[in-house]
Formats: sequence, structure tokens, C-alpha cells
Amino acid sequence: MKNKLPKNNHAGSYTKHQQLFFEYIFLILVDLTILNLFSEFTDNVYISSFSISLLAAILLQFMLQITISLEHKVSNYFKSKDGLKAKVLRGLSIWAILFFSKLLILEVINFSFGKSIVFSGAVHGVITFIVIIITMIVAEQLMRFIYRYLGERKND
Repeated sequence: MKNKLPKNNHAGSYTKHQQLFFEYIFLILVDLTILNLFSEFTDNVYISSFSISLLAAILLQFMLQITISLEHKVSNYFKSKDGLKAKVLRGLSIWAILFFSKLLILEVINFSFGKSIVFSGAVHGVITFIVIIITMIVAEQLMRFIYRYLGERKND
């Protein structure tokens, strides 16, 4: 099969914007898949249509990127400080950002989609939503690992 693949004459010639576009589209598709799998196989997630799940995946990815950016800025701020107090404040700040951002994201989804997307279960669906977010992040990291692994392999 590998010998039948056409040669990529453009390898290595992608701009940073093209690479970012590809990465975000890929991450949105991963998130879309996770959302729809939870909707199909659990009773705790209801999504009224594929279009709504696609819009939700785009919104989730956008908000997750904002959260990650904020988390990195706060982390870097405290990394530049010395002492135990800075380390403790860094840990508490990152935990607070990561936890409360999920509540904010859930509220934004509720506001944006209303009854078209419903997360139910423990703590009014918050636990279900957090499990979905964790699953998305794990799936995204797994896909990145596989992509990098394939890029590091020598051509056979």
C-alpha cells in the first residue's frame, strides 16, 4: 500500500497559517467525534443534530484554546517567581483556571445552544461534561502522538 502512495512534492512547504488551520480542523473533528460518540452511546448527552454538534465542537475548541492560553500565561508568570509561595500559587491558580473554565464553557454552551445540547447526570451534568472534556484532551493528545510518531519513522 505504501508504495502506491503518490510522492508529496510539497512536503515541508506549508506555511505556519496552513499548519495551524490543519491542526485546528483536525482537533475540531476529534472533538466532534467524541461529542457524537457520547451522544450516541450514553443517556447523559443529548445533541439534537449533527450541525449542532459541529458548531459545539468549534465553540469548544475555541474556548479550550483560550483556556490553555490563559493557563500558560499564568503558569509562566509564577514560574518567573522564586519560592514555595509562588509554586503553591501557581498550582492553585492553574487548578482554578482549569476547573472554573469548564463551568464557564458549559454555561456558554447552554447559552448558545439551549435545549439543543443537554448534559445530564451527576451535579446537573457537570461531571458528564468534565468527563467529555477530559476524553477530548486525551484523544487529541493521542492523535498528536501518533502523528509525531509517524513523522519520526524512517521511510521503509
